[in-house]
Amino acid sequence: MTGKKQFDVGVALDAAMVQFWRAGHAATSVDDLSRATGLNRSSLYSSFGDKDALYLRCLDRYAERYGHRYDLALSRAAEEPLPAVRAFFDVTLDRIADPDVPDGCLVAQTAMAAPVLSPAIAARAAEALGFQRARLRTALTAARLAENTADDFAVHLAAVNQSLAVLSRTGASGRHLRTVVDVSVTALAHVVRAGA
Repeated sequence: MTGKKQFDVGVALDAAMVQFWRAGHAATSVDDLSRATGLNRSSLYSSFGDKDALYLRCLDRYAERYGHRYDLALSRAAEEPLPAVRAFFDVTLDRIADPDVPDGCLVAQTAMAAPVLSPAIAARAAEALGFQRARLRTALTAARLAENTADDFAVHLAAVNQSLAVLSRTGASGRHLRTVVDVSVTALAHVVRAGA
């Protein structure tokens, strides 16, 4: 029908997201996005705006796709804080092991490139990282950790989570990544058992 979009917006966003995730913002051209999505330049611009606007949509889609998985993993933190934190990390490790998506993390990749990105994109990456810390802090507070301890571990665990994504892009093995998680969960276990 004339005047109606003849493509699935979600499928196009997923394709663009994977292209940005694989190559990064700077190395992805509009032609690359056109090839990835199957849309011509005109359709891309009319549907999503410029490259930065499309990147922001892809960051939002990425956050939606994985954010609820993190929330679900941490939902039992009040009763079982250590298994909940391990499940939180499993979301990341499962994503890293998924052959259908690139290694790493679109948010971490964006944060590392922030100095050369638009202020809007850099701010969105910082916001996503802030949400991750906040979700961890909420879970650790529910697990009855003292406020300062919950704050400190939220910062630490969020940083470890991002480091897993970075390490995966350098070819770190799954065993290596699990070791990083184990050390962090062990440190948290000492604090939980001490009743801090």
